[in-house]
Amino acid sequence: MPQVVRSRIAVLHGAHPAAPLPRSFRSLADRAAVEVLHRAARVLVASLPVLTDRLVEALYEQEPGYRAAIDSDRAEVWQEVHHSLRHNVGSLIQPREFRDAAHRTSRWIGEIRAEQGVPLDAVLHAFRMGGAMVWQDLVDETARRDPDDVRLLVHVAADVWNFVDEHCGIVADAYRQAERRLSWRRENQQRLMVAALLDGTARIADVCEAAAMLGLPEQGRYAVLAVASAPGGPQQQGLARPPLNLPAALSGAAPDGGPHAAPGGQTPPDGPPHAAPSPEPGGRPHSAPSTAPAPLWHTGPDTAFAILRLTGGPGDPGDPDELHAIAAALDAPAGTRAGIGSAVDGLAALGDARRLAETALRACPASGGTVVLDEHLPDALVVSSPALGSALADRVLGPLDRLDPSDRDVILETLTAWLDADGSAQRAGARLYCHRNTVLNRLRRFEQLTGRCLTRPRDAVEVSLALAARRLLVG
Repeated sequence: MPQVVRSRIAVLHGAHPAAPLPRSFRSLADRAAVEVLHRAARVLVASLPVLTDRLVEALYEQEPGYRAAIDSDRAEVWQEVHHSLRHNVGSLIQPREFRDAAHRTSRWIGEIRAEQGVPLDAVLHAFRMGGAMVWQDLVDETARRDPDDVRLLVHVAADVWNFVDEHCGIVADAYRQAERRLSWRRENQQRLMVAALLDGTARIADVCEAAAMLGLPEQGRYAVLAVASAPGGPQQQGLARPPLNLPAALSGAAPDGGPHAAPGGQTPPDGPPHAAPSPEPGGRPHSAPSTAPAPLWHTGPDTAFAILRLTGGPGDPGDPDELHAIAAALDAPAGTRAGIGSAVDGLAALGDARRLAETALRACPASGGTVVLDEHLPDALVVSSPALGSALADRVLGPLDRLDPSDRDVILETLTAWLDADGSAQRAGARLYCHRNTVLNRLRRFEQLTGRCLTRPRDAVEVSLALAARRLLVG
């Protein structure tokens, strides 16, 4: 056997073969060389089952990427290899008749192997192994029939290997297209699942599947963050997520982006959630938000929602200050409104968590800011029933509307400052840059105009809620 022919097989384990020649290139093979090639190829067609057995066995021994597929369904892999060899060897004899069928077969193999998760390198290696085995059998058959004809095969060697390279390109293209479709399908399924969880429409039977798909514990502890632009402010059109920088622990520091990806271009992991934090010396797990994995985002027409994985779990409330710490670490552009709902247990409760986050968002000032629902429950009561809140504001504060607007605003500002100062006229005066007696005089005037008594607890509660309604609902 000529050494030049044997050395061609070394390409399989070395550098990639040369790129295919341009279509305009005409082979130098003469009629005699083509006749030798066709004669040897007809013998291979007659012994395709044996050739298929040898190639499947070689794949099992030399290509780990195919080993699992062969173990799983050897007959299916055998049929695939046989189908490919039949069309490809047939193309050497009748290229016009077999060309399209051979291309379709190669595309089909690329697509199905992508769906099965076989690495692309393994698929290309398998094609080159098949090409090497076919070429070697062509040489062996020619040498067996007439050793002098072997030298003629040199004239068609480039054509044969260009054919192999052409089909490797077809397989690679089909594989990558299938991979993109699968990636889009997975991402779309994840988006739909996140949307169903946040809407509260996910079936209980699907929650376990959702936990596995999203890499989250089914019985974990969660909260939802709702983000929106200020009313009348610039809307973030076309953005997958709002321009919001989450705390370092929640933004995701690991590579491999996915639905966990956080705003700002950071791409947290798409796999299972981070490992549980190591316990403190006293045995309690660290509860700082730095142990939480990156959030899952879902963008609606006007609001973006993020599922926040919190520390703790069933029977463990975690860190009571965790939501406050997350809110304090948020870095949002001016005018952005953010609301963080109360913590809930389990993925099945994310619908409730989203509604709580929306309530917190409604309690945000129109100018922007971040509201943690648990820290603004009176405001949440007001915005949860806008009609009743407006009625309360009109009943309690309505008499002030008969005043000059500037006079009315001074009284409301003083009343708000006094309540924020826990009823201290001294501290309220310091905030308003006026004497404490001025504060007391304005409060007495309020009582005279409205008939309320600020030292009466019931009246104080109503006044506080009415001010919240006026601030959050008017306009």
